[in-house]
Amino acid sequence: MEAKFCQSCGMPMTETAHFGTEHNGVKSNDYCGYCYKNGAFTSDVTMEQMVDICLEYLDEFNKDSEHKFTKEEARAGMLEFFPTLKRWNS
Repeated sequence: MEAKFCQSCGMPMTETAHFGTEHNGVKSNDYCGYCYKNGAFTSDVTMEQMVDICLEYLDEFNKDSEHKFTKEEARAGMLEFFPTLKRWNS
């Protein structure tokens, strides 16, 4: 399966279980299950709040990364990347 990225949090969706669901139970092609269930976002947050939520998982991300990001580096990268995602692009 080709890796897709959640269009809300940027998480790589590499397994079927990662994908969120639409109202009818069909897997969403755009959003992960953490961000989107039953055709709706799981939380009503701003892009900046989503960045803060994602930063809570930085240690987990850094475990599998060659470059260990600081919180400041990760925040700057997400603030640059997130506006390109579908949820935040409007």
